[in-house]
Formats: sequence, structure tokens, C-alpha cells
Amino acid sequence: QVQLQESGPGLVKPSQTLSLSCTVSGGSITTNYSTWSWIRQPPGKGLEWMGFIGYDGSTYYSPSLSSRTSISRDTSKNLFSLQLTSVTPEDTAVYYCATQTEYDGEYLTLRMNYWGKGTLVTASS
Repeated sequence: QVQLQESGPGLVKPSQTLSLSCTVSGGSITTNYSTWSWIRQPPGKGLEWMGFIGYDGSTYYSPSLSSRTSISRDTSKNLFSLQLTSVTPEDTAVYYCATQTEYDGEYLTLRMNYWGKGTLVTASS
């Protein structure tokens, strides 16, 4: 049973950087073929995939956010992190970390099988 827990400040000022971490237990972020994603949901809107870091450290980002998004990892602590720069009020959302722990043959599609509970981050002055 994989568990994920988001952590970080719940408030960030516009123009600053949003930083979150996702601590993983019950599984390793280096498990072969696993991917570790950040997804967000603004109030009243749908889920938006932001990007992922793979088991080998490779990263991929949503084109709409790639210029501002960075995902990294600390394998010694079994966690991965999100940084979103130049934050605006439109970045206010519940931020989730999630994982696809096994490759299912659909190499162009992510199917998350474990999610964190999410954490609300408000971008406001």
C-alpha cells in the first residue's frame, strides 16, 4: 500500500515561488517504470496535470506550465518536490501528488493508482 503526503506552505505571495514536497511510504520512487506526478485543481475547476518525474529522474511537464514548473526528487528521503515560479492568484488550487507505480503498456497515458489527499495553496497578497 503506497501512501503519499503533500507538505508545504498553504500561502504564497504573487510573483513568488510555490514549493511543495510529497513524501512517499510503502513504495520507492525508484521502482522500475514508476512515475510520480503533480496535479492541481483550482476551485470549481477540473484536474490539471502539471508534470512528473520518472523512476530514473527524467522529467516531463505540461506544455502550458513547463516554463514555470520544476519537479525534483531526493531518493535518500524517498520524496519528490514541486516548484512553481512567478505565481499569480490563478495558481490557487488544491495540489495533489500521485503515482503510477507500474507500466501498463500505455506509454503515452498516465493512470494514477495512488493519490495524496491534496493540499490547498492560496496565492494571495
